[in-house]
Amino acid sequence: MTAPLVFLPGWCLGRGPLHSAVDALGGEIIDLPGYGTSPLITDFDQAVDAIAGRLQAGTTLAGWSLGAQLALAIAARHPGKVGKLVLVAGTTSFIQRDGWPHAMPPAMLADFSAGIAADAEAMLPRFVGGFNRGDARAKEVTRQLLELADQRPSSDVLLAGLAWLREVDLHSDAPRITAPTLLIHGAADPLMPLAAAEALAALIPGARLDAFADCAHAPFISRPDDFLACLQAFLHD
Repeated sequence: MTAPLVFLPGWCLGRGPLHSAVDALGGEIIDLPGYGTSPLITDFDQAVDAIAGRLQAGTTLAGWSLGAQLALAIAARHPGKVGKLVLVAGTTSFIQRDGWPHAMPPAMLADFSAGIAADAEAMLPRFVGGFNRGDARAKEVTRQLLELADQRPSSDVLLAGLAWLREVDLHSDAPRITAPTLLIHGAADPLMPLAAAEALAALIPGARLDAFADCAHAPFISRPDDFLACLQAFLHD
């Protein structure tokens, strides 16, 4: 029996941008807390445990961006639930910390969070356009992501996710992962620099990193055929 494949979306945009890739792979999507019909959980550790509780043993678990952080923590803390792990645009820490320079300055995230609190709708196109800078198809990828995005969750949900991005540091979790792990990363990702993926891959025992040239934060939209081929090879390995 083939292990189920479950994807966890990123912050704000919901499951819409992932549908095409996940459908092609025969997988399913679990909404992050507060999105869709999923109740809001403001504590990251409780969210990790809640999502893990919904997984079958041996699930192939994939996550994008914030979803990748949740997937990483689930694999480390609930190893029986994760047979294989896929981290798309993943990192241990979204902001710069001692020993982790490959990230956003904390002040930049604070400014962005203030903008979201004031006017989330105005900030969203800037956010999506910003994380596609450097992509060979930046304008088209941005257009598709905004078009495919789910209805925006409440400000409380958005701000809870930004609090996770500010507070969560998974340095100690990454070395505990025992599942075979694939990192898929855009080499031109300005939000999660390639150096972050390289450092994360070095922390996870046996992890493999596939970096896509001229691609930014959303490889499943920017390079869909390459993304699917890479993931299918890993799933059938």
